[in-house]
Amino acid sequence: MNQQKIIAVVGATGAQGGGLVKAILADKSGDYTVRAVTRDTTSPRAQELVKLGAEVVQADNYDEESLVEAFTGAYGAFLVTNFWAHMSADKELEEAANLANAAKRAGLQHVIWSTLEDTRDHIPAGDDRMPTLQGKYKVPHFDAKAEADSLFTAAGVPTTFLRTTFYWENLATGWGATRGADGVLTLTLPMGDAKLAGIAVDDIGRTAYGLLKAGPQAYAGRTVHIAGEHLTGQQIAAGLSRAVGEPVVYRPLTHDAYRGLGFPGADEAGNMLQYYTEFEDYFTGVRDLDAVRKLNPGLLTFDQWLDTNGQSIPTN
Repeated sequence: MNQQKIIAVVGATGAQGGGLVKAILADKSGDYTVRAVTRDTTSPRAQELVKLGAEVVQADNYDEESLVEAFTGAYGAFLVTNFWAHMSADKELEEAANLANAAKRAGLQHVIWSTLEDTRDHIPAGDDRMPTLQGKYKVPHFDAKAEADSLFTAAGVPTTFLRTTFYWENLATGWGATRGADGVLTLTLPMGDAKLAGIAVDDIGRTAYGLLKAGPQAYAGRTVHIAGEHLTGQQIAAGLSRAVGEPVVYRPLTHDAYRGLGFPGADEAGNMLQYYTEFEDYFTGVRDLDAVRKLNPGLLTFDQWLDTNGQSIPTN
């Protein structure tokens, strides 16, 4: 019997990491086992993973030594950072440096780094089409992750760069339809007629698992762009209408109006959605759904995601 390969999953109690943990635990082949890496092993989510059969270990992205300990003995790892926990590009880069160094020191054979585009490849920092944030970024949570790609390359870590996209789950957590003064549920994403590349968050984990199973010989050093479906705001609103049982009207704001909404991170979110809109052809073009489906045959469409998650869409 072959020894099981251990996959260390950073952010195992979060969205992306949690999807990979579920994918590994659901695989009956027994070829891989999961080591869930979390800051708090006593949290309810961590304890639930223990009950499901995962090894759960403590580490912190700001503590390189704890990461080395968590990665030692593992075959591979899934690495992710959560910009929205602090909204600082500098902190995200600090985390990524620790992850890359720890992966190198632990001798991991294949790393999946959850990353995104550098929007400044299309909109330079000095371009006044959108505000420059945190001194040198257009969309900090994109740009800092993209900057961090080079840390893994420089460290000599066999890495697949997994470029993700907008989660459908965001539509249930503040990005979806809101009820206006006229009582109508309204989707105001500032996308005009452009298509948004979206994905079910569990599909990020399932696709990452497909990459890990394919191995570093096939994917180390490569960039893989993923999505589940490319949809216009009108199509998203139509799906939401079916899910909640009442009309959802698409009334897109301008990007400036969206940035002006004033919620924490509104400028960042507005810039991101402007990038999606203005560079739709590029962003959706590199996300070949057929290629993603080869790695993850169960890839969900938006309607399939709604079939399971539609009840989570708020209608207040």
